Amino acid sequence: MSKVLVIDDEKPTLGMFRLILSACGHNVLTAENGSEGLELYRREKPPIVLTDIKMPGMDGLEVLEEIKGIDPDTEVIVITGHGDMDLAVKALNLSATDFVNKPIQKFKLDSALKRAEERLKSAKEQVNKVSLRTVNDVTIMDIEGNVTSVSEPLLLDAYKEASEKGATKIVLRFNEHSSINGAGLAVLIQLLSESKKRNQAVTITGLSENFKKIFEMVGITGFATIFNHEEDAVSSFAQNG
Repeated sequence: MSKVLVIDDEKPTLGMFRLILSACGHNVLTAENGSEGLELYRREKPPIVLTDIKMPGMDGLEVLEEIKGIDPDTEVIVITGHGDMDLAVKALNLSATDFVNKPIQKFKLDSALKRAEERLKSAKEQVNKVSLRTVNDVTIMDIEGNVTSVSEPLLLDAYKEASEKGATKIVLRFNEHSSINGAGLAVLIQLLSESKKRNQAVTITGLSENFKKIFEMVGITGFATIFNHEEDAVSSFAQNG
């Protein structure tokens, strides 16, 4: 299991994380403030960091920026309060890869860590691609890996190819472990805006629950409906004529 650093100014919260993560076999490091957390990070180089956003002194966004400046490949998951989606979006704009809300629910924490470990594996294997396939008359765009500014040319090329083939019905199928940062969200909004102008109908599937919330908050659901399963995304076109 991975080495995980948790940074939070609340001792009971740190104790809860230590208990849950240790029980899952993780090597757990903890720090009670941002400065201490950064010092521990530089010394131990954990591949996964969980940091609270709201902390006195150096807050979680500052910690995030510092860690990404040291190693952009570190998986940084921010801990947000209930309803702090605006802070989650700010963190994604700074290349956080996921978030968990307080009060922490074990199954959601487990899911976030599993996604982080899968992303680390994909990064090691350099998995980042966009491919096209067709189901009946629907074009499926499979998006593997994290969606960032690096993904822009891949997405642009895939959209161009689909449009040149006359695609009018498109499903964006994300890998369930994908993370989408601020730059990736901007690229997607741009492409979906262009699809609307071309009268291309688009649906989305494969997102984690966290990113479904993010897509709704930034307005992507105004361009495309999100479905849990590919089959539902495909069949929705027939239902809508």
